[in-house]
Amino acid sequence: MVRYHDREWGRPQHDDRVLYEFLVLEGAQAGLSWQTILRKRENYRKAFAGFDPVRVARFDAARRRRLLADPGIVRNRAKVASAVENARLLLAVQKEQGSFDRFVWSFVGGRPQRRRPRSLADIPANTPESDALSAALRARGFRFVGSTICYAFMQACGLVNDHVRTCFLAR
Repeated sequence: MVRYHDREWGRPQHDDRVLYEFLVLEGAQAGLSWQTILRKRENYRKAFAGFDPVRVARFDAARRRRLLADPGIVRNRAKVASAVENARLLLAVQKEQGSFDRFVWSFVGGRPQRRRPRSLADIPANTPESDALSAALRARGFRFVGSTICYAFMQACGLVNDHVRTCFLAR
């Protein structure tokens, strides 16, 4: 967890594949611990074709059944189905907006929001921006994108910097 925090969490991401990866992982995390998902991350990368949305969007029913039998990922039918369908929807957003990156970053004005909370207790579960991102994604048909999941996604991908003031990454 320390390595993930120090090297990844909160670092601005602009690669659509990385953004898709975190969208899938944050959705998979719903109801589970982030540590569980981090332990399964490499398995997810293998199972979901390196998080290439073009390839994942082509996963058929047989491939989804194999995913549901894979003990290396969270074997939840709705979460697996949403990862595949969200890949298709992400491709539609890319076509419409030019990139998924452009779309998600528009909810923070294209720049990371720096919050600088005093403590972990000061970090919200959601914000008006995550509410808006969630609503926009859901309107397009995305699933497992509630406001809390979207806020965690925004934190992980650096759209929001929620490192506490005493953290070396808060500066």
